[in-house]
Amino acid sequence: MISKDQLNAIVDSIKTLGLSDETVSKLRQEYKPIHFTYCMDDDLPNNTPILENAEFNLYLIDGREHCLCLTQDYDNATGVVVAEVYPD
Repeated sequence: MISKDQLNAIVDSIKTLGLSDETVSKLRQEYKPIHFTYCMDDDLPNNTPILENAEFNLYLIDGREHCLCLTQDYDNATGVVVAEVYPD
């Protein structure tokens, strides 16, 4: 389970530290056991982020059934995808 408060704190951390591999590594350490993945937003076509931002979008991952899938359900979320958005 990931709470909305945790997700907001993750957003604040990304905004403070900047979006990078190092930031995602820090998030992994700070928010154990939440799984973090970092990619480009266009790697996730036709999906709706749980949170949208000008520089990045966040998606929730459900990994309970041994196969990862995106979810909109905070209660079933086990991880977060941090997806960098390129300006058009």
